[in-house]
Amino acid sequence: MQAPLTARPAQQRLHRAVQATYVCFLASGFAFASWASRIPQVRAHFHLQPSQLGLVLLAIAGGSVISSSLSGPLISWLGPRRAISATAVLLGVALVIIATGYLVALAIVVAGLFVFGLASGTWDLAMNVHGGALEGHLGRSIMPRFHAAWSFGTVVGAVVGAAAVAVHLPVTAHLVGVAVVVALAVLQAARSFLPNHYRPTTENDAPGGCHRPEEPAHVHRDMLRAWLEPRTLAIGAFALAFAFAEGTANDWSSLAAIDGYHVPAALGTLVLATFLAAMTIGRWFSPSFVDHYGRVPVARLLGLVAIMGVVLFVFGPAVPFAFAGALLWGAGTSVGFPLGVSAGGDQPELAPGRVSVIASVGYCAFFAGPPLVGFLADQLTVLRALICVAVLLGIAIVLAPAVRGRASTET
Repeated sequence: MQAPLTARPAQQRLHRAVQATYVCFLASGFAFASWASRIPQVRAHFHLQPSQLGLVLLAIAGGSVISSSLSGPLISWLGPRRAISATAVLLGVALVIIATGYLVALAIVVAGLFVFGLASGTWDLAMNVHGGALEGHLGRSIMPRFHAAWSFGTVVGAVVGAAAVAVHLPVTAHLVGVAVVVALAVLQAARSFLPNHYRPTTENDAPGGCHRPEEPAHVHRDMLRAWLEPRTLAIGAFALAFAFAEGTANDWSSLAAIDGYHVPAALGTLVLATFLAAMTIGRWFSPSFVDHYGRVPVARLLGLVAIMGVVLFVFGPAVPFAFAGALLWGAGTSVGFPLGVSAGGDQPELAPGRVSVIASVGYCAFFAGPPLVGFLADQLTVLRALICVAVLLGIAIVLAPAVRGRASTET
């Protein structure tokens, strides 16, 4: 673990970097939920069946999987600051393409979603690598709180989206406005990120406390090595299960509430907001429990909570049960993916390669999830199809020991 910063200027710089990282996580969540909140309108506008919608949503997942699997060397070379600045602009462009496609043709929407996935995959990996480096400097768990900021952004995005639906704000105007706000906010925040491979300044350091960037060939070797590590792959599978649970709620919970519980579109979006709010609270308060009890017990307990929430959501007899299920589902899913990222960053010098592998495996959930749920929904209804989430969460509980810290004795 890296030594904590002690000099006042270094502490101030670290504090600014932490705040900037919160902003970037929040903005990413806000952008995603802004799109997700308008999925019911896109489905209705283009008259899509569940399986067809699943294939449309596959475009985001495809872009995310491709970019997350290839961007590790790029982030190590350029640094998270430059990578996030570039992808914030690209994501804004993607939202404009989606907004335009809504008025023109579904094919343009799909193209915009693919670009959205490309941008968000690199963005997510870069800010997680930066967050992992900050954990090393701080000497304590903070990654779940960064992901709480992402979840808070999704809550804000979902609530704003519900309000936009309620007042009949056009989808195009909504998404273009989000694109501008997100791009400008992230470009400003990224200026406070730590330089690439930053460490506390010592007399042996280069000026500015910044190491020389690693050569891309060396980074490629680290990534290839990470793909052969059983623990890293197990963590990736663990992250995949929780990512599937999270992504499925983001994509389908509002539609499941609308179709299965016959609620209005705005109320269906509030079901999604309930899930996201519970996830935000869980991520914000979980670090102290993780530090006290360890990653494995917390992961197992919350995995069980999430399973109970999914079962309640799917089989509840009335609308209040849908909200209660969404609450437990969100709280239980909250720390799975962040814990996987933290486990991949236990050795900071190998973090870019390992986090890239974990993210790539985890994002396969976003690739397989939409079509799987869509095709199941054609057979079972959207609501009943969501029971597959509980099955994968059960597998995650079995894999939980993989996220144990290398020097930990937790059980």
